[in-house]
Amino acid sequence: MSKNRQFWKVLVLAMLLMGCKPSNKKELAISEPEKNFLAKNEVPGYIKYQGGTIVLVNATIIDGTGNPIQKEGTIIVENGLFKSVGTASEIEIPEKSTLINLKGKTLVPGIVGMHNHLHVPGFPMVAEVAAMLYLASGVTTIQTCGAVSSQAEIDLSAQIANGEQIGPEIIPSAPFITGEGGNPNMIIPRNETHLRDTLQHWIKKGVKWFKVYRNTRPDDLKIIIDEAHENDAKVRGHLCATTFEEATKLGIDGIEHGLNSLSDFRTGKESGICNGGREYMDEMRIDGPEMRKLQQLMIDNKVFLTSTLSIYEASVPNRAYGDPRAIEVMSPHLKKQYEERRQILDGQSNDSTRNKRLKRIMEFEYQYQKMGGLLCSGVDAGRHVLPGFGDQRNFELLREAGFTAEEAVQIMTGNGATALERPDIGTIQEGKRADFIILDGNLEEDATVINKVETVFKMGIGYAPEYILNDLKGRFGLD
Repeated sequence: MSKNRQFWKVLVLAMLLMGCKPSNKKELAISEPEKNFLAKNEVPGYIKYQGGTIVLVNATIIDGTGNPIQKEGTIIVENGLFKSVGTASEIEIPEKSTLINLKGKTLVPGIVGMHNHLHVPGFPMVAEVAAMLYLASGVTTIQTCGAVSSQAEIDLSAQIANGEQIGPEIIPSAPFITGEGGNPNMIIPRNETHLRDTLQHWIKKGVKWFKVYRNTRPDDLKIIIDEAHENDAKVRGHLCATTFEEATKLGIDGIEHGLNSLSDFRTGKESGICNGGREYMDEMRIDGPEMRKLQQLMIDNKVFLTSTLSIYEASVPNRAYGDPRAIEVMSPHLKKQYEERRQILDGQSNDSTRNKRLKRIMEFEYQYQKMGGLLCSGVDAGRHVLPGFGDQRNFELLREAGFTAEEAVQIMTGNGATALERPDIGTIQEGKRADFIILDGNLEEDATVINKVETVFKMGIGYAPEYILNDLKGRFGLD
């Protein structure tokens, strides 16, 4: 625990014992979901607003529905929910409430991360630090999209729900499933019985999401989808051996990474094998009839597509620069890795192939959304792209892809809630859970404002990102 957090912890405990309540901006007021902290003598040092009735005025609101931006809006938050959303003339402000003036600021829903692991390559579980990074960055719900340590994810999800840890709501995943020749650390089915028994094991633990990986063949995917759907669970995939068309016809719920994981148009590809040439990445027309036909098939079958632009950008030589905030929270080992990788990338700066591919991936995703497909977003953390910070970068990249601010916010919030079938989150609307972010600046005019998170509200409780990040310096990747 940092000296700063320890100081505030001791101060709050002393004031509570004296019957006092801290009232300055740095107060650590305790709200209903945080009761367990007091019981365990673990007063959280990150809370700015304790809940109760909060009134936000003069807000520029991007509500996550795709609707036009609302200027000078007024919002009342009560009991962790949006009680009223409208204008000052429409809403009567309660007498006993906390008033927050948002003039010059933007309010957006909490980010719903749809490809947000609690591990990164080389580190099977960075869960606690990752969860804190997600929350500090405005990510209030995550679906982990494949797990290395599923039981640890389930446990952390429960700890956060019980107020024992801070972080987003975690919707955990079963372990990755792949096929013959795939990663030996993943589940490789021995036969149909083994595959069905494995799915049932995790379903009985409450897991509702399964992720298939590159070497999963169509026959196994059919079994996985059938077993999952019979048990009200969902399947998503980073595909290769199975094509997008095959997976869609089998009933897959979501597909990851878009154009970069597409194998339908590989030259020389064998059925059920992850092989073949990738010339399509550079040559095929994104707006051509074959690509549009495939996307329409996916749309007709209600397959959501998850954009992971920030992790792809991390491989583009002239763009793969670490966010200074991310570098500050990296362990010395990860910093060294980044510096070594940066030296290699500097020597490849004239290679424009990956830069062009990034633009084509953007074009594929833009077209999918414009054709009526459900496009979501997630960070897929790795390299120097860290949980939360990479989600924020996705917003900037979606804007670069051509989406409006309203559309980009919707992709990162409301669309994720739709894919999760969670009508209680993802948008700023009356009756929904009060998960939202206060950003310092005009997000419509300046995409980098997504990084200027002033306060993150989850269930009506306001957290101070600067306090969280201060405690995380040098900690990501220590374990």
